[in-house]
Amino acid sequence: MSNILFDFDFIILRILQICEFSDPNDLRPLLTVKQKFRKLNENTAIVTKPRINNQISAPQVRVIGSAGENFGVMTREKALALARPEAGLDLIEIVPSANPPVVRIMSFDKFRYEREKAEKKERQAQKGATLKQVQISARAARNDLLIRLRQLEKFLGEGHPVEIQMRLRGREKGNKAWAAQKLDEFLKMITIEHKLLSSPKFGGRGMVVQIMKK
Repeated sequence: MSNILFDFDFIILRILQICEFSDPNDLRPLLTVKQKFRKLNENTAIVTKPRINNQISAPQVRVIGSAGENFGVMTREKALALARPEAGLDLIEIVPSANPPVVRIMSFDKFRYEREKAEKKERQAQKGATLKQVQISARAARNDLLIRLRQLEKFLGEGHPVEIQMRLRGREKGNKAWAAQKLDEFLKMITIEHKLLSSPKFGGRGMVVQIMKK
């Protein structure tokens, strides 16, 4: 079975738009199929084959050598001249979204092996990780924040994603700029390098943001 992520939310939306269903019971077969494919997606990796050698179409690229050296930006033709496919050195587009795209000179077989190994390691880490929650108050004293910070960093160190819930009371809920600043100040206290899984948003009793270790 090919590794494809099925976006059934989009597909069902399009079917609704085209067929104009009015009876909710008409949707049951679609929702059953969606649930089956959602389970499939959870156990399926998204595999996208990068462009290599002549498949690369960008007029200019940033080239990384086989030993990690930075050759800088050059034309596609000059970059292709550096590759030696017959000797096992391909030109591989590793960051197509960059401007210009980033390419690397290395064996495609080695690149594929390293990527599959990294993806497998990431999937194993995600299976053992559970979302942890840390609650703070917008007006909490520094000592209280430090206690929560130690708890949060313990979770991050163990590989768990963490949801930070900042409680707001009364008029604090109406001062969104102040609340966002308080949450940002707490995020800056975190010493472990991390990334946002979701943008900070208001809801319920305050603000919520999810982070995980890089």
